[in-house]
Amino acid sequence: MSSPLARLIDRIRRPTRRRKAKAVRNIVEVAARVGYGARGFVYLSAGLIILLSTAGLVDNAVGTRGALAWLGLQPLGRAWLLLLGLGLAAFVAWRLMQAVLDADNQGRSWQAVNTRVSQGFSGLGYAFLAVSAFGLLIHTPPDPATAEAREGLAQAERVLSMPFGNWLLVGVGLCIAGIGVGNIVRAWREDFTEYLSCSVDLCRRVAPLARVGYMARGLAWLPLAVLVVAAGLHSEATDVTSFGGALDAVDRQVAGPWLLGAGALGFIAFGLFSFIEARFRRIRPPRELVPG
Repeated sequence: MSSPLARLIDRIRRPTRRRKAKAVRNIVEVAARVGYGARGFVYLSAGLIILLSTAGLVDNAVGTRGALAWLGLQPLGRAWLLLLGLGLAAFVAWRLMQAVLDADNQGRSWQAVNTRVSQGFSGLGYAFLAVSAFGLLIHTPPDPATAEAREGLAQAERVLSMPFGNWLLVGVGLCIAGIGVGNIVRAWREDFTEYLSCSVDLCRRVAPLARVGYMARGLAWLPLAVLVVAAGLHSEATDVTSFGGALDAVDRQVAGPWLLGAGALGFIAFGLFSFIEARFRRIRPPRELVPG
């Protein structure tokens, strides 16, 4: 049984703990919502650029990193890059909370572990994107699509120079294909409204945005996966291109512009759903971060 003095001390400390817990919840929520918004802006920009490329209004399609470089060339470009870099860094922090500290209370079932591992790899991908945004503050290439393709070629040459480099490159291509297939499967199976705090009617209306967006993301990875696997099998680095270059290869096919236009709309849908998540997603800080 606690002493009267201990109860008095606890009564004094309790408001302080509540204030600290509220401050932590607010910081985590702001970081997560800013992160979802930054992700949405990047995908919306990439989708619009791809759509403009199919109409011949810009020279080449680009991926998310190319979209950042393209934004860096626009008026106030460095301000855009700085804000997006900070927003993506905030999203990485939220992904780590989900993956490592189980912010969404997934538990430890096989499905929960699989979800958390996916969130961890997602965080790693967005960490590279955030680093790219900050790097572009120092140097923004005048032709983002060409620079992205050269970087892909250089990376492929480095891999091929390693022992068993051709098989390593095939493995990279298969991993890229796995990311694409994983997004496609997620588009069909997942309930994207599970973590949204909005009305049933609104949830029903926005769920198709997520399905279309994840489907488009998955399909967009597959052409690049094919090119990377082919480069490994042929031991020819020049077969490798960038994400945007793979989309341009699709554009050159008979029905390419229509396929690319559909993919662009999917990217835009994913960006819009990210904005929905920024507004309505339930954000819960991990228990480890909330003062007891």
